[in-house]
Amino acid sequence: LTFFALVYLTTWVCFIAARSAGALKWPLLIFGSFTPSVVAVILTARQEGRAAVRALLRRLLQWRVGARWYVFALAYMAAIKLVVALIYRATTGAWPAFGSYPAWYVVLVTCLAAMFLGGPLGEEIGWRGYALPRLQQRFGMAAGSIVLGVLWALWHWPVFFIPGLDQYGQAFVPYILYVTAVNQTKDIVTSRTPEPGNPLALRATSLAWITIALMWLTATYFISASRRMALSSARTL
Repeated sequence: LTFFALVYLTTWVCFIAARSAGALKWPLLIFGSFTPSVVAVILTARQEGRAAVRALLRRLLQWRVGARWYVFALAYMAAIKLVVALIYRATTGAWPAFGSYPAWYVVLVTCLAAMFLGGPLGEEIGWRGYALPRLQQRFGMAAGSIVLGVLWALWHWPVFFIPGLDQYGQAFVPYILYVTAVNQTKDIVTSRTPEPGNPLALRATSLAWITIALMWLTATYFISASRRMALSSARTL
């Protein structure tokens, strides 16, 4: 509870202030985005000591895993989007609008900037490294992941009211369902409208709802498979 209280309080103060902060908008957003990881490191140091902090941060450098996990990480969302496009084609007779993108090097720089100045580095240590193991220990693997997904999505609530951000004008309920599904197994569900709308509305494109449904189906499969593996391992001990 301490972790979530500190993270929500600090981040929401930054995000709400950023809405009308002028030149300080992006510094406040970046600082708020790093709050989960900063709080996780501070609490780990106070509760378990420096060795635990090193163990927490060392997980960022764990790259020696099976090749199949690298393939999964690179191909999972691409496969989901391909299946969604095929379903859309089969049901509507037309391909979805894929949009236009800038040059590849602009996309690369943007992704690297987002990784080091926001989400992955700023959030993952806190949410997955610190909070997730504790929630799963208390509620179990599946329930803990769902609880974290909901709390993680709700944490983004203020940015849905900040003009210029990707989430501005999106439907929030589909976003919660999407983030929770992603946490079970990350880009944002494409449910934007040209003008900002009511974040509490359930409006979303058919592509968004198909994506959410597929994400939950795959998440359910992975949870069931993990449970079977855990039971099998327990029987062999």
